[in-house]
Amino acid sequence: MPASFYQAMGNIGTEDTICVKNYDAGASVTESYKDFEHLDKETEVVSRSFNTSNNEKDYTRGNASLEVSLNSNVIGKAHIAWQSKDMMPYYMGRHATYSLATEDLTGVFKIEKFLQLWSNSTLGSVRLDWLPCS
Repeated sequence: MPASFYQAMGNIGTEDTICVKNYDAGASVTESYKDFEHLDKETEVVSRSFNTSNNEKDYTRGNASLEVSLNSNVIGKAHIAWQSKDMMPYYMGRHATYSLATEDLTGVFKIEKFLQLWSNSTLGSVRLDWLPCS
């Protein structure tokens, strides 16, 4: 084999990427790791769509969601991103973006995240009860 083949094989980086989209909820999540020396990860994704039991989508219930639990130990590079968009297009067929967040990390780190992206949630409809400190 030519030397350029071995040089090219030596430059291959490691990559582990997952991208999940739930069109009913208008939500997407990307978890990507590149050029890592060590990766120990556990990712759990739960994607729910609208109630289609009567062969028609029930948009009034607002039960579409995308939930992601990330837990990883990394030596390398990571890219974590999520976004939430309006399901119904408005001006010129575009969908309004409600939230968009990205994190780009390089080094030695631990990531623990739980993301809940729901359709049709109104302020106050999701409530977290915290335990008091003792």
